[in-house]
Amino acid sequence: MTDKSSHTQIPKGYIHKPDTPRCAWVPPQDALYCAYHDLEWGRPIYDSKALFSKLIQDGQQAGLAWITILRKRDNLLKAYEGFDPDIIAHYREPDRARLLADAGIIRSKLKVDAAIHNAQIFIQMRDRDGLDFSEYLWGFIGGKPIQNRWAKFSDAPVKSGESEAISKDLKKHGFKFVGPVIVYAFMQAVGMINDHSTDCHVYATCRDNRNI
Repeated sequence: MTDKSSHTQIPKGYIHKPDTPRCAWVPPQDALYCAYHDLEWGRPIYDSKALFSKLIQDGQQAGLAWITILRKRDNLLKAYEGFDPDIIAHYREPDRARLLADAGIIRSKLKVDAAIHNAQIFIQMRDRDGLDFSEYLWGFIGGKPIQNRWAKFSDAPVKSGESEAISKDLKKHGFKFVGPVIVYAFMQAVGMINDHSTDCHVYATCRDNRNI
């Protein structure tokens, strides 16, 4: 099943049920948004490159609605070759020009340049400093997801002490588009924080995954 307006794939086998209790930010009639929420958002990710990819995607969102990124995500992943830092770090002017000419992605010079720059910082942290990106990020919260209990999603903050600390340290390393609000959204997405509302059908699943 494909969202025809964006060519973004809805996972095969996913059954869209609009009446299923979900976090209030999810439009219940939007199958693509519901699939993202039900299958991805808040599920812990520990792979370093997958975390890097998600961080860059959240940086792409700056100033935009997440649904804009979600509808362009397949195009973004193709254009940036999976947001693989080992590849992006070596992008040069022809790659930059290709990205800026691609109408299927976010054509912001600042965001294109930041993705390339951040990939170079990722490689530097790993190869020069000996830092595993996953261990580095998860280390800020003790290696396990923070379990919140919001009766409704609107109670959740847009940033936290942890996101501010991570943001500050990422910036110290040289990362761009990693303000505390972006980092908090990233932490929610990759399961570092369980911010599903307690009445959401995914809340218990993410809670039960807190030790993985």
